Amino acid sequence: MTETANSPGSRSATILRVVVALVVIGGLFALFRFLPVSAWIDAFKAWVAGQGGLGVAAFALAYVGVSLVPGGPAAVMTLAGGAVFGFVTGTIVISLASTLGATLAFLLARTVLRERASRMAASSPRFAGLNRAIEKEGGKIVALVRLSPLFPFTVVNYLFGLTPVRPLVFVLASWIAMLPGTAAYVYFGAALGDAATGADPVQKAIRLVLGVAAIVATAFIARFAAKAIRAAGVESGEDQAGAAGIAPGAGGGSGS
Repeated sequence: MTETANSPGSRSATILRVVVALVVIGGLFALFRFLPVSAWIDAFKAWVAGQGGLGVAAFALAYVGVSLVPGGPAAVMTLAGGAVFGFVTGTIVISLASTLGATLAFLLARTVLRERASRMAASSPRFAGLNRAIEKEGGKIVALVRLSPLFPFTVVNYLFGLTPVRPLVFVLASWIAMLPGTAAYVYFGAALGDAATGADPVQKAIRLVLGVAAIVATAFIARFAAKAIRAAGVESGEDQAGAAGIAPGAGGGSGS
């Protein structure tokens, strides 16, 4: 049975996510405070500056490579992009790289990695509902999934390739819907980078507070998106996967 938004289980899950988020943020602060992160960032910035456009391209390609690995540390790379390139350049680089990585995974799932992607779908109790919802609402569901935490970024890229969503719709919906979260994490990464350097203490504090606020805002958006996805029929549970009558990999290869 599906838990309601006000059920004890739902509240416990929300509290757990908040605690985990606070622990992660605290860990990042400790990491940037007690390790020579400033020296590492300065060294990498100097390398990128010395390489020019090639350095930016190398980072972007590394991001694409990480995003193709299920469970890869794409979020860490996003924070690093903000720390190294700053908010504006970092957002542009990460946005393009994440969209390219998502598109490559999507296309691989429809071609040479379809069997492997089908095995990933078989292990995801939400895939059948996702596939059914996309058949009905297409790009809207892609955008909502991008805004929610129900599916890990590096995994859902492959799962989308098994659904009937059209490639162009997938690319545009993914790019637009991922942009707010990308900007928030890049800004937070830039704030952490400033905190690790010799910037003015007041400016450090302001940027860190704004960075945390951006992440919190993203979390609230994700919560509403998750509710909308569940309302569209994308729920957890193997019973729904079986009831849907959709085998893993049954999504249209060319879209409709």
